[in-house]
Order: sequence, then structure tokens, then C-alpha cells
Amino acid sequence: MKTMGYLLAGLLLLCSCAQKQSTVVSLTSGKAQGVYADSVYSFKGIPYAKAARFMPPQQSVAWDTVRTFDTYGHICPQAPIPQGNDFITMREAPAEGEDCLNLNVWTPGINDGKKRPVMVWLHGGGFQTGSAIEQLVYDGTNLSREGDVVVVSVNHRLNMLGFLDLSAYGNKYKYSGNVGTMDMVAALQWIQRNIAAFGGDPDNVTLFGQSGGGAKVLVLMTVPAAKGLFQKGIVQSGAVEACGMTNVTQQTARRVAELMLDSLGISPQDADKLQTIPYDQLRTAGEKAMAQAAREEGSIDSWGNPGLLWTPVVDGDYLPYQPVVDSIASQVKDIPLLIGTCMTEWTTMPLLSAPERYAKDNMHTWSEEETMKNLQARFAGRTDSVIAAFRSAYPGRPISEALYIDTMLRLPALKTARLKADQHGAPVYNYLFAWDTPIHGGFAMTYHCSEIPFVFHNISLSPAASAGGSEAKELEERISKAWINFARTGNPNHDGLPLWPAFTRENGYTMIFGNECEVRENFDYKLLSLLRPGYKF
Repeated sequence: MKTMGYLLAGLLLLCSCAQKQSTVVSLTSGKAQGVYADSVYSFKGIPYAKAARFMPPQQSVAWDTVRTFDTYGHICPQAPIPQGNDFITMREAPAEGEDCLNLNVWTPGINDGKKRPVMVWLHGGGFQTGSAIEQLVYDGTNLSREGDVVVVSVNHRLNMLGFLDLSAYGNKYKYSGNVGTMDMVAALQWIQRNIAAFGGDPDNVTLFGQSGGGAKVLVLMTVPAAKGLFQKGIVQSGAVEACGMTNVTQQTARRVAELMLDSLGISPQDADKLQTIPYDQLRTAGEKAMAQAAREEGSIDSWGNPGLLWTPVVDGDYLPYQPVVDSIASQVKDIPLLIGTCMTEWTTMPLLSAPERYAKDNMHTWSEEETMKNLQARFAGRTDSVIAAFRSAYPGRPISEALYIDTMLRLPALKTARLKADQHGAPVYNYLFAWDTPIHGGFAMTYHCSEIPFVFHNISLSPAASAGGSEAKELEERISKAWINFARTGNPNHDGLPLWPAFTRENGYTMIFGNECEVRENFDYKLLSLLRPGYKF
């Protein structure tokens, strides 16, 4: 019996060793061990590069032993991260550090010689805040397993750490205004060298990102150094004026740096002292400088307010020109694009911080008289025209929703889609997420970020999405599969959706994602023109 016990113990040890060995991949920098759970291998916090403050990224240091990557790495230092709620579920206090050039990988198979599509997630938060792990629904396990794809999420430098232009203070700072963008390119280069070990195809890489992440996709489509490193792009609510579509010019960026040095009491010849200033002091000085530069220039941010945002710098070199103005970068002509927004995207976002208040006072609780009063207060003499255009665009939906239809993100998305279609190259597909969360009286409707759990097949991690029950589960399947198919082939169509034709300036085809999915042609242009007169798209 004792001998049998030794044999069993030995077998268990062998099995344990085999399991341990089965989670190890060989990278260009060394051997990496991940974790296998729920039929997916995960590797968290792998360094893809290293960088000194304000300097371009360099190849990360190699290691000799097997390193375990089962814990998320540092995220870029930033302003305090807002707390989560039932609408946006945030991870608790991720660790911050300037050594933040790391990425996470989820894959159904390693070392198996397969060539799975690779989906690279770029997080939101503009170019100022956020991280690859800030929202719980960014977890790539379910998307990887359901789609048989490799999911990668990337951390990179943000705010003044990634986009402070010190080029006026020495050649070594030539690219400091774009090192955050250079980080993302370095991550894509790392993927090219290493993703095959994770069962991924380096020749089939799709960038997808939401909000600021979508803006990053547009920027990378314009950066010559990124050409050939990805084959498809998905922009979710990320075509934003003054942040992605257009970005800070070098003249403005250099003025911000000048004001920042002055605020810190540093002379131009001593600019190197910025290397050792504590981050919090750096951030305070940076915010002060941005506000001053905005006042001097009369700058307007993406929300139409006075101000500047940290963005990549259009320096005529690394980022040679604005990504989307009257045309879109020519180097993306052959890259398929999937682009869209949420129906009440940004209009309901400010309400999320007070659900107790708005659950009792929202369009669903108003009387007909209150609804008309609110519509007339907003639209005055255009009220009847807006109501008629809304009913044509959204038959069956309450007219009170006309107060919340988003134009800030939808119109720039349509402009970007039209300019992409005008290239007559690879197709562009347009969508509108129009599924309303029922929680807290339904006041939030389709708020900013509401589609993300559906894309990642993670509605179970989102109270706002999972409250939709079986209908939400069906929609999750439809949306996630569309994204997966697009990553695999450049075409989002599948059997669970009505035919989704490519978008052109003439047809305006848009897939509307709701409990019932449908494709409409030029369906809301009249309404959008009434809601935001003068915007040319």
C-alpha cells in the first residue's frame, strides 16, 4: 500500500509538473509562465518595452529563468481614478508606476502552431487616464474562448508622461510629445515577434478600442511607424474632434512645455530636472500649463468647453498630419474599419453619478405635459420638426428620447466613416448600439461604455448589462460574434444578424444593435442635422 501511495504521489507530481510546463511559452526576452483556467491561458503584466521618463521605448531586459506572469502590471500614473458603480464596474485601485509598459494576453492555446486572429484592446480615458485593466469587463477570457482568438490588452504612457513635447530643449527630447504613441507601436512590434507562441497570427491583427482607445486606433492608422503592424481597426465611440481625429499641434505643445517649466521654476537649459520631479508635482504643473495655453489660444476641447487635452503631437514627423479632417490617412485605404457609437452616448453619462435622483425623475416618469415642456425648452421653434424627424428615425420609441440622442460622438463617427468609404478601398461598417439598460428606472439608456460588456462577452460582470436577462444574452452573442468575425475576415456578418452591407456615403447603412437588430439606410441624418446644425459630416 505504501508503494502504491508513492506511485500515486509521483503521478500527481508528474501531472503537476506537466501542467506547469504546459503554461510556459518562449518569448524573445525569455520564458514566460501563465495560468490556465476556464479553457484559456492568461499571461498578465508581460513587459514589452522599457523607457526612461520622456524617452522613446527600448527593448525590455531579457531574463534567464522562467518568469511567472499571473499578476497585472503597473498602470501609468494619472489623476485619481473614479469609483465604479452599477453602470461601469471598475477594478479596485490598480497599482501605478512609471514602469508601465506591459501587456496582458488571453489565448485558447499555446505552442500549438495555430494562427488565430489577434485582437489588441486599447483602453479608454482619452490620452490622459485609464488602463488596460481599469474596468472588470476588459477581461479577455470569455472573448478569447468564445471566438478562438488571442486577446491582448496594452498599458502605455499617458498624460504628460506620454505627450509632453520637450523637443525645444534638446534633440534627445525630439519625440517626447509622442512617446505614448511610440509605446503602442512598440507593443505591436512585440506582438509581431511573439504572438505566434500564443497561437496567434502576426499577419492578422485587429486593433479595437473604445472612447480614447478608439481615438488611439485613428492615430495609429496615421503613424507611418505603425504601418503593417495591424490589418483591421475597430473604433467604438472614439472618433472625437480634438482628441484622435485632430490632435495638439507642435506649436501648442511647445507652449504647454514652456509654461510647465515656468510653473516649476525650471529654466530651459535645466529641462533635464523634469526627470526627477515627483509625478504629482508634474501633474499639477501640467494641468496649470494646459489651462493657461488654452486661455491664450481660445482652445475648445472635445466637449465644446474651453480647454486642452493631452493628445499625441502633430509634429510633421512621427505623426505627420491630423488623422481625420477633410480626408483620412491614405495608409489605411486597405484596412477594413468597423466604427460606431451608442445612441444616447454622452448625454446620459453625466447622470450616472446620481442614480437615486434620476431613477425617480426621468423620461419614463414624466407626464406627456412634462415631456412636451422639456422638448420645447430645449428645441423651441424646432420642436415639431425634431419630433417628426425622431419618429422617422426611431419609430416606436418615446419622443422624450429626442432630448438624449448623442451627436458629439455619432456625427464625427459618421464623418470618419464617410471619409474612409470615399477611399474606395477596404470596406467600412457602421453600427449604432441602441440597447437600453433597465436598471435604476432605465434613465441611463445607452450610456458611454455600455456596449463594452457585450463586445467582450462579459455581461455577467456588468449589473447594467446582465439585468437585461435572456435578451441581453442573445445580444451579447450577436455583438461579440460580429467583432470576432470582423477580426477574422474583415467582415462582421454572421447567421445571427440580418445582412450587414458595407457603409458608403450614398447608402449610410447602419446596423442598429438592440433586442431586435436591423440595418437602416441613412435613417437619422435629418434628425442629426436638426440636433446639431452646422456640423459638416
